[in-house]
Amino acid sequence: MKICVYCGSSDGNDPSILKMAESFGRELAHRNIGLVYGGSSLGVMGTLANAVMENSGEVTGVIPGNLFSKEVAHTGVTELITVADMHERKFTMADLSDAFVALPGGFGTMEELFEIITWNQIGIMDKPVTLLNWNGFYTPLLDMIHHAAEAGFIRQKNIDILQTAQTVDECIQKSIG
Repeated sequence: MKICVYCGSSDGNDPSILKMAESFGRELAHRNIGLVYGGSSLGVMGTLANAVMENSGEVTGVIPGNLFSKEVAHTGVTELITVADMHERKFTMADLSDAFVALPGGFGTMEELFEIITWNQIGIMDKPVTLLNWNGFYTPLLDMIHHAAEAGFIRQKNIDILQTAQTVDECIQKSIG
């Protein structure tokens, strides 16, 4: 089993997010669940990957060639796949993964989350998608999704594609079924 995790390449302002990412990584390794992620050594991404590796887990990073540099690419993971561009990155990550999780992050994280929800919605795939709403980080986004549904733009069956969790354990449980 492999879980693709979308998350920030920055540390953010809340130190509890990095601690949660460490915990998430440890749990993946202890449960023998492989991590697929964006391949960065920085921010939440790097913290997550390091925690998996430090606990003898398996990590597959997928990074576009134009982002590959010694400062950004995490060369200490189990496997680092270099791809041509962001489209190939997202396809490769999705192809390698059995489930998807979004931890706190910025535009890239949210874009990847919405694309994988859409892929499920239109039948390209049928894999679990879980949002870890750590300390309410994604509450405004969830409110916007519900607002769009109330306005008639998102059906309930499509809202149901996105599971939400408040804790690391709940998130992993929802992802593995």
